[in-house]
Amino acid sequence: MTTAREIMTPDATCVGEKETLADAARKMSDLGVGSLPICGEDNRLKGMLTDRDIVVKALAQGRDPSSVTAGELAQGKPVTIGADDDTTEILRTMSEHKVRRLPVIDGHQLVGIVAVADVARALPDRPVGDLIDAISE
Repeated sequence: MTTAREIMTPDATCVGEKETLADAARKMSDLGVGSLPICGEDNRLKGMLTDRDIVVKALAQGRDPSSVTAGELAQGKPVTIGADDDTTEILRTMSEHKVRRLPVIDGHQLVGIVAVADVARALPDRPVGDLIDAISE
């Protein structure tokens, strides 16, 4: 069975938990992505930050993106997948948590990201269609 390690995008760029939202937005723009993992000084995953988070939780609230840190928007335990977990587990986790991107962890280290597009390339149409339905509800 195909594993997360085989279909992930490796070497995910993190935004540090003490970096500002303005810094995060620049990284997203430079990388052409809409989300970044938030990593702590201990190199452990603290959460995920999306462009939508920046807009809804900071800009729309009148908060200054050059003074709010990424870590301030990290909430709860991040949803992750193990590097050796298979596509069945990836589909289940994405569906259950209604997420489009999963950080891939090996031990405690972030090793990559699995996105819906990665799953779509790796699997037949039916499971991917079911996943899209589940996360779009």
